[in-house]
Amino acid sequence: MVLKLLYPLVKYFTVFNVFQYITFRAAYAALTALVLSLLVGPWVIRRLAELKTGESIRVDVPERHLKKAGTPTMGGIMIIVAILLSVVLWQDWNNYYTWILLGATLGFGVIGFVDDYLKVFKKKQRGLRAGLKFSGQTVVSLAVVLLLFYFRNEHTTLLYVPFVKTPVVDLSYWYIPFAVLILVGFSNAINLTDGLDGLATGLVIMVGITFAVLSYLAGRADYAAYLQIPFIQRSWEISVYSLALVGAAVGFLWFNAHPAEIMMGDTGSLSLGGVVGVIALIIKKEILLFVVGGVFVIEVLSVVIQVISFKLTRKRVFKMAPLHHHFELMGWSESKVVIRFWILGGLFAILSLSTLKIQ
Repeated sequence: MVLKLLYPLVKYFTVFNVFQYITFRAAYAALTALVLSLLVGPWVIRRLAELKTGESIRVDVPERHLKKAGTPTMGGIMIIVAILLSVVLWQDWNNYYTWILLGATLGFGVIGFVDDYLKVFKKKQRGLRAGLKFSGQTVVSLAVVLLLFYFRNEHTTLLYVPFVKTPVVDLSYWYIPFAVLILVGFSNAINLTDGLDGLATGLVIMVGITFAVLSYLAGRADYAAYLQIPFIQRSWEISVYSLALVGAAVGFLWFNAHPAEIMMGDTGSLSLGGVVGVIALIIKKEILLFVVGGVFVIEVLSVVIQVISFKLTRKRVFKMAPLHHHFELMGWSESKVVIRFWILGGLFAILSLSTLKIQ
């Protein structure tokens, strides 16, 4: 909106020239989302508490979690609203990536909202049935992927691998199921990780910052040529979205840090996971996504290993899955688990950025 309304005034006042710069709009998108989150946070928490949206705690989690029962959930609404308002204000409306990302955010957010609604208001502990939840995620993912395929560029169906300059394979129409699997998988990965105060939120911040850098570089022909990465025309606008996501997440973390005053619920985790996956698809970092979001991947693998081991041997590899609960049962405090996982997430982010030159 700012770009559309104020930039044309540059012919009268040169100061308005600043609105054409991606870095300026991205920085202020982050600041806007952050301020919005901080301002509306207390009201959202009070309102959710009045609506009795208290989190219900599973009986099989570490005992210390039982005291969190009643903490308002569905806080993902706050994150989504902050992102949407910031993006509408600062991102280029004429860029179709803007609308694809907005659609993905809302699509996955609606699925998470329905899941939370059934848990909180209908008292269904499992929320949305697994089959319906998966079907909803698949439908939203397929819609997003078909749009990306329809507006495809020369790189869309190519698969790039970190440390390799050239694409390893052209997936052609197989790109569609591959991309859908990425979106559904990563949406669930962040959902699984969201089990400790601030854990998923902090990790999403690191992923968002990393993708802000990568999308900006991928959208600049000069930088893309120098770094020998795919040049995705107009993808630099995604850095505005990525930093809006970071700002909203930082604002939410203010209230979500231990001891949490609010939890994001599936409304937030499914939405954030889905949109992070969409960004990776657009800038051709599908495989690198598994490095950038390495902690999320480890959390998912811990669940898969636990389930397979128990079904085959009736024995558990971990004290409890996802992995963060395993370390809690080993005696680590919740804050120690979160901070150490954040450190690991930061290392994965640094490793991901290092791939820009090591190829």
